[in-house]
Amino acid sequence: MSKIRVALIEDHDLTRVGIKTALQQKEEIEVVGEAANAADGMKLLKTIQTDIAIIDIGLPDKDGIELTREVKSIASGDESATKVLILTLRDNKEAVLAAFAAGADSYCMKDIKFDNLLEAVRVTYNGNAWIDPAIARIVLQQAQQNPHKPEITLKDTKPSVPISEEAEVENEEEMIDPYTLTERELEVLQLIVEGCSNAVIAERLYITVGTVKTHVRNILNKLCADDRTQAAVRALRSGLVG
Repeated sequence: MSKIRVALIEDHDLTRVGIKTALQQKEEIEVVGEAANAADGMKLLKTIQTDIAIIDIGLPDKDGIELTREVKSIASGDESATKVLILTLRDNKEAVLAAFAAGADSYCMKDIKFDNLLEAVRVTYNGNAWIDPAIARIVLQQAQQNPHKPEITLKDTKPSVPISEEAEVENEEEMIDPYTLTERELEVLQLIVEGCSNAVIAERLYITVGTVKTHVRNILNKLCADDRTQAAVRALRSGLVG
């Protein structure tokens, strides 16, 4: 089995070392190189075969978005070309859409859990986009405005679900009756859409984690969703939450 070859382009030493350490814990991932700025990162990617480049959006010598554009221009149309996973503290709409316009394949916040980062690498390697739940709403809105864009994936802690689905499924989702959910379930659903964990939901609503799990289970059943991510997609599309 071939390993996923990853290059790290991140100027913050501690962050770079932390990511490298996490990735190297998995046998299927190999960190083939690292750089602290865009210039060295570009040289690295030109000389070493890489499956995924994890690029910090705030590099000291050049914006990570511009570097992404250059990386993608090297082998335009080549399916084996390096995929780009943007790592950032910025979750504003302009940064998110600019990154994807430049050709980024996935977009993660820097406070992502290591387990989720590892899964993001796997999802990206397999040709899908991994979108941090903190910015998923922005990407979903853009996908709805541009239905012919490539498929993008919303991500929570469950298997990824593509935003773009068949039209008949969309129509079915639009018909969801908000009265099928209780007021409390709608509150829980809103927090799920915002990417909150069960523990965070429990804390915000002053209920136990066990009660949250019960509400989540009921929500999935009522929305006919397989997991939290699919429930979030259907909730946003049907207007159940804002």
